[in-house]
Amino acid sequence: MILRPNIVINILIILAIAVIVGLTFANYQYTSQYPGGNDFLSRWMGTRLFLLKGESPYSETTTQAIQEMMYGRPARPDEDQVLFVYPLFSIYIFAPFSLVGNYSLARALWMTTLEIAIIALAVISVVLSRWRMPRWIMILLFIFVVSWYYGIRPVFNGNVAVLVALTIGGIFLALRSNHDFLAGLLMAITMVKPQMVVLLIPYIIIWAISHQRWTVVWGFIGSLGILTASCMLLIKDWIIQNLRQVLSYPSYTLPGTPGAIFTEWLPGIGKQMGWALTIFLLVVLIWEWLQSRNKDFNWFYWTGVLTLVVTNLVGIRTATENYIAMLPALVLVFSLFDERWRIIGRIIVLLSIFALLGGTWLIFIKTLQPGDQPIQSPIMFFILPSYLLIGLYWVRWWAINPPRLLFEEFREKYKEIIE
Repeated sequence: MILRPNIVINILIILAIAVIVGLTFANYQYTSQYPGGNDFLSRWMGTRLFLLKGESPYSETTTQAIQEMMYGRPARPDEDQVLFVYPLFSIYIFAPFSLVGNYSLARALWMTTLEIAIIALAVISVVLSRWRMPRWIMILLFIFVVSWYYGIRPVFNGNVAVLVALTIGGIFLALRSNHDFLAGLLMAITMVKPQMVVLLIPYIIIWAISHQRWTVVWGFIGSLGILTASCMLLIKDWIIQNLRQVLSYPSYTLPGTPGAIFTEWLPGIGKQMGWALTIFLLVVLIWEWLQSRNKDFNWFYWTGVLTLVVTNLVGIRTATENYIAMLPALVLVFSLFDERWRIIGRIIVLLSIFALLGGTWLIFIKTLQPGDQPIQSPIMFFILPSYLLIGLYWVRWWAINPPRLLFEEFREKYKEIIE
């Protein structure tokens, strides 16, 4: 018996709903028993107080309310102050969840959203890399994506970095499909966490201008202007309030740059090592940007994911929750290993998956630092970016010169002989 297409679609929709409901139920069982999701808590509470009471997310009253809910008391100076920190237009993302009064249920719904976003990001990453993998590798890849350290951490902490990473994937997909205004709009949305795209946005603008794709630029500027202005109608000085929190953020958080980590490890020369790494990587990155001007999407995409990796290794404050944005770079490296070296490449992919899955969890557990709340070791900041820097340069030539382009160049060069 052959099912009609509309029946198949209905069945798939029902299955999808069932999976989402089941996933949310499982998440709710977890959130009811294990409090947490600190990254989500401050934004949930900040948005909720603003929507229901008109209290600024950046006010002392809001901060105290968040601290009381998290610690049961005001935070000590040496503890996370759990400030709202994010730009005010982030409330457009958190608002639906903040209207849910039960925090455990709101967090469960948020976790489900992030989990679905990770799967969607993995699909977009595969599409962007044009990876035609065997089914068993596809299954293994998706198991890896939902269970590796750099995917689990932002979900359990409730970090919006997952949605920003998905939006970044959408930007690349929109640019490849010539949906330039959509790309500009998505670029503006990523400014919810500007530290994740502080290098990527300028690079996209430079590349778009070199291709005379002005709609990307105006789409970004216009969309960001609308987001900013709309929030000024709600709180006219929100930018100044936000900046105060951003400037105070480093005073109570753990080291979040290689330089700060090196200084913690080697107080004598750590700062100099951080500057040396920053200068070297920025010089390399600027050179790559210049090389990719007027080049096609393949070259642009490789340079774009390289930019995402380098962003986390220069003097820009970051967190391992943001590393989920490097998933497209990882899938690109895997796809080119598989495409260019077949059996050997697949062995490398398998070894890499097992190392990045089991290895990172093992290192995390072995180096976990005890305290009021267990703290990850700074070594976790370097594992994924280091692997990707090596991997991206290993496959660079094949990434920017795919076989089909090489064939077209050969055909053009020897056109008369072939004909």
